[in-house]
Amino acid sequence: MKIGIDVMGGDHAPEVVVQGVVKAFPLLAKDSRMVLFGDKEQVLSLFGHENFDASQVDIVPTTQVIEMGEHPAKAFQQKQDSSITVGFKALGSGAIDSFASAGSTGAMLVGTMYTVKTIEGISRPCIPTFVPQYNGGTTLLVDAGLNADCKPEMLYQFAVLGSVFVKGILGIEKPRVALLSNGSENEKGNVLTLAAHALLKAATNIHFIGNVESNKLYFGAADVIVCDGFVGNIVLKQAEATYALSRKMGINNEFFAQFNDEIYGGMPLLGASSTVIIAHGHSSPEAIKNMILQTEKLVQAKIIEKVRQALA
Repeated sequence: MKIGIDVMGGDHAPEVVVQGVVKAFPLLAKDSRMVLFGDKEQVLSLFGHENFDASQVDIVPTTQVIEMGEHPAKAFQQKQDSSITVGFKALGSGAIDSFASAGSTGAMLVGTMYTVKTIEGISRPCIPTFVPQYNGGTTLLVDAGLNADCKPEMLYQFAVLGSVFVKGILGIEKPRVALLSNGSENEKGNVLTLAAHALLKAATNIHFIGNVESNKLYFGAADVIVCDGFVGNIVLKQAEATYALSRKMGINNEFFAQFNDEIYGGMPLLGASSTVIIAHGHSSPEAIKNMILQTEKLVQAKIIEKVRQALA
């Protein structure tokens, strides 16, 4: 397995990314090899500081970086030697099995749509996020911010994608799927959720259990909770704020510690036809390490193949 990594992506790249690579290396399977895309001289210099043997990874030299503030589509097309553009070319050609970055989310989405594209039957990819449960379990929230404006059929697709992901990664054989709404009753919701509810209720390839309110998010009400990216991102940022607040207040609590985004490092673009992982721009070396390990796990779980089978 070849795991592609954008070394130049992130607020503190390439130093933090290289440190994450070093931390992840001894934890990867023997048949997994990291392929780094970025400034080769900088990477080799940083490996020297870390006393890491650079021959244990592959380095594809690039000369450009897509910055966070740039227009994603224009930058992807104009910067043909950027780490993200070159990385996606490698992914599209099959030279690597996955591609992960803490760089521009917009550029990663553009790269996905321009090169590897989405799985047939999926109109737009989405980003999931894990929501810890008070009882010790985990719920998947999808979409967590990629699609602010959605159509009802997109929420149905998110439900299928989330159900397959939870089954493949968490091992839940029949995931309970719920729709995030402003009431648990079937008739509650806005125009989007009411139309989506009808689609989800009629679906035979998911286990839909109805609506769920936000006050049930952390109490095991469902295994997959579906919403549009606008709502999902608000939920995600609130969870991150809860973790930050608990740290500022000196609260050392096992449950609140699960809101730390470093735990998973990065999450996949569900619906893409190849494994594409996006991490926070402010990722630490620990987060980068976990992003790499998460990428390996997703490829091993063959999530892409399972999504195709579910949609077929």
